[in-house]
Amino acid sequence: MTVNRFTTLELKEMKQRKEKITMITAYDYPTAQIADEAGVETILVGDSLGNVVLGYDNTLAVTLNDMIHHGKAVVRGSKRAFVIIDMPFLTYQINSEDALRNAGRIIQETGAQGLKLEGGVEIAEAVKGITSAGIPVVGHLGLTPQSVGQLGGYKVQGKDPQVARKMIKDALTLEDAGAFMVVLECIPWQLGKVITEKLSIPVIGIGAGAYCDGQVLVFHDVMGIYAGKRPKFVKQYAAARDEMKKGVEAYISEVRQGTYPEEKHTFTMSEEILEIALKE
Repeated sequence: MTVNRFTTLELKEMKQRKEKITMITAYDYPTAQIADEAGVETILVGDSLGNVVLGYDNTLAVTLNDMIHHGKAVVRGSKRAFVIIDMPFLTYQINSEDALRNAGRIIQETGAQGLKLEGGVEIAEAVKGITSAGIPVVGHLGLTPQSVGQLGGYKVQGKDPQVARKMIKDALTLEDAGAFMVVLECIPWQLGKVITEKLSIPVIGIGAGAYCDGQVLVFHDVMGIYAGKRPKFVKQYAAARDEMKKGVEAYISEVRQGTYPEEKHTFTMSEEILEIALKE
């Protein structure tokens, strides 16, 4: 039985019906399987893999090859979720031609359904070019990690009237450019509500309040795997890191005590075959 993935049309219809859209990140085959089987509509292969998987201090070191490598695994591990891959730093900001070339490579090599780009008015031409080629695009506004140096750190965005006004304009511009969805990160809930109401496309929040059309969180934060600082907007739903550590500790203990492996974990051969094997 063939299982169809969610489409951009279905996601837009969910907004129209006021049904919440769920999104979570995944970076490998088993994580994608878990998220997909749990029932999320969308999976994001975020460049946050730089922080939670590759151990970088930020997302700037993540390469196109990194995203493709992890994106392939996530697509293979999922069946029904709409898979979105982040375009990493400097793969779409230089010019529209580079943006389209890199976007095409990601889609061709991974089989993902869409791409996410950070920025507003300044990337509108790149969004137009990519969507004109038939590739679905998700915009990303607010706290945009690839611009964290320019933003002055990981801080709430949009509290200033001018910044809030520009963010609204950016969101509308992204929709006009062809984006089918926008992610809002770390902004006041009031601003998230306004933008969600102004757009006809789905708005996904991460630290943007409950009035967005859906929510996204990092898998490792949700599951309690990542040991780094947890943002205010994160709710931890499991303590997987603790359980995984206990499992490894139990394994180490049994190996040292000689209680693992037991007979049921081993294979056997007849004494006759062993004798023949030992004959010179």
